[in-house]
Amino acid sequence: MLEIADVEQALRRAAPHRLVGVVEDALRTYCDARWVELRLADYGLRTLQLVESTPGAAVSVPIHDSPQGRAFGAQEPYVTQGTDPVLVHLPVTVRGDRLGVLTVCLPPGADVGPLLPGLGQICESLGHEILVAERDTDLYVLARRAARLTLAAEMQWQLLPGRACARPEFALGAHLEPAYAIFGDNYDWSVSAGRLTLTVTNGMGEGIEAALLTNLAINALRNARRAGLGLADQAALADQAVYAHYRGDAFVSALLLCFDLATGEVEVVDAGSPRLWRLRDNSVESVSFEAQLPLGMFEETAYVPERFTVRRGDRLLFGSDGVYAAVSPAGESYGERALARALSGTRLLPPTHVPQAVLRELATYHGATPLEDDALVVCLDWHGTPSTVAV
Repeated sequence: MLEIADVEQALRRAAPHRLVGVVEDALRTYCDARWVELRLADYGLRTLQLVESTPGAAVSVPIHDSPQGRAFGAQEPYVTQGTDPVLVHLPVTVRGDRLGVLTVCLPPGADVGPLLPGLGQICESLGHEILVAERDTDLYVLARRAARLTLAAEMQWQLLPGRACARPEFALGAHLEPAYAIFGDNYDWSVSAGRLTLTVTNGMGEGIEAALLTNLAINALRNARRAGLGLADQAALADQAVYAHYRGDAFVSALLLCFDLATGEVEVVDAGSPRLWRLRDNSVESVSFEAQLPLGMFEETAYVPERFTVRRGDRLLFGSDGVYAAVSPAGESYGERALARALSGTRLLPPTHVPQAVLRELATYHGATPLEDDALVVCLDWHGTPSTVAV
């Protein structure tokens, strides 16, 4: 009988690079596991990368055409069973953020069903410990790389809160392309007892300069938020910080939103180019706000918040200008009509899958030439609370 609490304690006591070994030792005793391997999703969400060496294991497997990928995509255990050893692939996910897949090799004929609840709990604990261990080791960060990151991309990925977040009131997913060479696009979120704050930003320029600019803006927004300032004051403080450094020569476009988790009321400050679309009752519409000045364009800009309300069942899609302004080989802009079609066509997918699906369609539209700008998509599904009443 495996005591999950004992495994959790062993994971907490383990050296940061020894987490997989701890799980393997426990599962050898618990279910006679022959070996265990952990794969983490790469930055582009195309492959699952091996964390530690397993004899004969491929360094990476595709997410969209592999047993491990089926577990990752469906967020359900996937079992391959026959005369050979039984392989159980289990998603490793933390608060909705899909990290990767743990594969457990069991003896032929093993009865997997009774084991799945315990294995699922171990995967949950492993995911939490990976996030803690990343403060002290590069092992898990390096495992996510299918190619080398540019320095600008390194800075941007370190700035991000994650790729997904889920709570009873909402679920959201986000993705950036090109994943290994992003410049100034970014997103940030923070969840408190009653609020979700979401920011979508687009720093002007390219390469390291764009990354530095975005880092300054995001950290200024975080500093203001953590000081307890309201949304408009957060924008004003970030505006002052960017202007003080760049004197108007560089600026950051931003869309700032604060959701009341109990009522669905949303406060918004539109400070530039990121845009919002809403899917409600199978109808897609662009949600427009009063366009205010980007952060850092002029000194001491005063920002005025606006409000709207989300209903239970609403899906919101946020896109940077690298999405809606991308052009086809014929020179035609991707535009709002194509985005509306993409949002309608992905309505049955969970929000964690939507950003990639939209960006894949964008890549097809754009053709063989690389995107000229970053492309950022954030998707949010609003579930509401039991007290929320749809109007």
